Amino acid sequence: MRYSGLSDYINSGKAALAKGPVAFVFAEDEAELDTTLRHNLHLGFRSVTLFAAARWDLPPDLTEKVHRVDYDLREDGAVQTAMNAVIEAAPGLWMYYCYNAEFLFYPFCETRAVGELLAFHTEERRDAMLTYVVDLYAGDLDRHSDAVSLDDAFLDRSGYYALARPDPANHNHPKERQLNFYGGLRWRYEEHVPEERRKIDRIALFKARSGLHLREDHTFDDEEYNTYACPWHNNITAAIASFRTAKALKRNPGSTFDIRSFRWHNSVPFEWHSRQLLDLGLMEPGQWF
Repeated sequence: MRYSGLSDYINSGKAALAKGPVAFVFAEDEAELDTTLRHNLHLGFRSVTLFAAARWDLPPDLTEKVHRVDYDLREDGAVQTAMNAVIEAAPGLWMYYCYNAEFLFYPFCETRAVGELLAFHTEERRDAMLTYVVDLYAGDLDRHSDAVSLDDAFLDRSGYYALARPDPANHNHPKERQLNFYGGLRWRYEEHVPEERRKIDRIALFKARSGLHLREDHTFDDEEYNTYACPWHNNITAAIASFRTAKALKRNPGSTFDIRSFRWHNSVPFEWHSRQLLDLGLMEPGQWF
């Protein structure tokens, strides 16, 4: 079903928000748009909603399966506006949001549906899950000038780190069970990335609640949602394999000519399997076996 805008979706899209978990994809361009949608459907999301420019077409099979909202992402805070609207419209549902050319991976995702993952997370009294945005990039930029290639995808096997997240309301003391995570292309090419956009952590999986608000830095105004684990043991974390940063660095006139290749001595081919991300420490199963 297609909607003319956000208000039409909130008022008429009851079927899209009837049962969770639900996925929302924000299309900044057409790169791997259909692949992203198919990936989320394959993971088992009950519904998938696409926010995209009206001029972009989808294959007929996806038109039947995906709820589509004509939406302009060029406006400031467009993603936060949309997500906060759906959060208020569907409290109690598990939600996931991403951009096009981003692919969610979680432990054992090859054999377990996302509903199973979130059912276990709920049993552990967790209402949100930390995800790491792991940068992907094409190995050969001469062949793939937009830095996007599923068949020639690479990622960094090291170079990730975490720093304490200071609390301005408490004399900048570290926040409990919260860290800022860095690494990947945003770390290697930090001179081209604004400081406020260098983090790679995102609370992309969460349970909606009335009054909850997503902030511009991909955190929430409920601080417990922003924690990486509960007080008594480690919890599941997930990863989003993303071409988004690579695309931006090659699209930006200030950086594109400085980058002949994203590959370095710590680049490895991406295997498109959760085991690789687990082995690299880019997500963990917690108590889920």
